[in-house]
This record gives sequence, structure tokens and C-alpha cells, in this order.
Amino acid sequence: MSSRSLPATRLINVGQNGVGRYVCQLARITLRFCKHQASSRGMRDFVENYLVDFARSNPNVVVYVKPHRHRGASIQADYLNGNSHKTRVSKMDMDDICKWIELARTRSGVDIVRKTKNFQTHSPSIQGVWHPFLFKDPSVNLKTFPDSEYGRFEVNEVTATERILQLAERMKQLELEKGEGKSEKDGESV
Repeated sequence: MSSRSLPATRLINVGQNGVGRYVCQLARITLRFCKHQASSRGMRDFVENYLVDFARSNPNVVVYVKPHRHRGASIQADYLNGNSHKTRVSKMDMDDICKWIELARTRSGVDIVRKTKNFQTHSPSIQGVWHPFLFKDPSVNLKTFPDSEYGRFEVNEVTATERILQLAERMKQLELEKGEGKSEKDGESV
């Protein structure tokens, strides 16, 4: 499959979903299977074991169960934006069908497309995209590394150990000053 098999477009998110409260985009899910075919066994197991729990935990999703004779199992998901996605799940076990249904539940319903750019903005800049070397000196491009000028590490700040020692020394000085202040007040009051 070539990279051109999907149409190229900009990435579009569902507008403001989750800002006020999250709204599940899945409106309806239809489970189709055959009651007798061996390829629909996984779907029949899902309907018997997990369908009631899924319906209780997602009351906003309408669940249709449609048995069809001599047809393979499939899942059709209809979304609030009007899109519909159909997935063939014949010959899949119950765990795989649970994963496909969870994917359908958590999707936004927007079609999967190839991105034209890795980034998108609503107000593009004519100055270009920021990157870490944007405001660096261009002479760095001509240097051969390792370089003694750029490889030098200077410690300008006080280390944590030195800071704790300074605080301990300051506390000792404050205690000595308080002790001298008390002895002077005691001598004046006598």
C-alpha cells in the first residue's frame, strides 16, 4: 500500500470536546453476526458475556444486535458527526472484538487521513517555525567539536551543600546574638 492511498489534509480535531464536559462521539453501534457460523463465534461470545456490561457503562450509546443468516460478523459504528465506520470481525476471538469495540467507542468519528504537515496553526507565521538553534550564533556551525570554548562547564551558582552550610552558620550567629541580648537585658534589670 503506497503512502498516497489515503487523501492528504490538515488534522482537524473535534471542536472543544472535553472543555465543558466530555461527550462520547459514538452515537450508535450495530453488531451483526450469524447464529450458526463458526466465524461468528467470537461475536456470539461477546454478546453473551460483555454486551450488557458495555451497554450499562455507556448509556449514551445505542446498541443494536442484528443476527443475519450466513453472513460474517461485523461492527458498524455511527458517530455524531454523521460518519459511519464498518469493521469486519469474522474469525476473531472475543478479546479482539472487545478491542475493536473500545476503539470505536473512543474514536472521534473523523476519517483517518494522511497529514500534510507535522504541525498546524490557525494563524501561520511568515517568520518561520521556532527551533532550538534559532537565535544561536551562526559561528557555531563552523566549529569542529569537541571545542574547548563550548565544552567548558562553569559553576556560577552556590551548590546545595554550600547553601546549607551558610544557613547553619547564619543560625549559629543569630543564636549567639539572642544569647548576648538576653544577658544584657538581665544585667540592666538588676
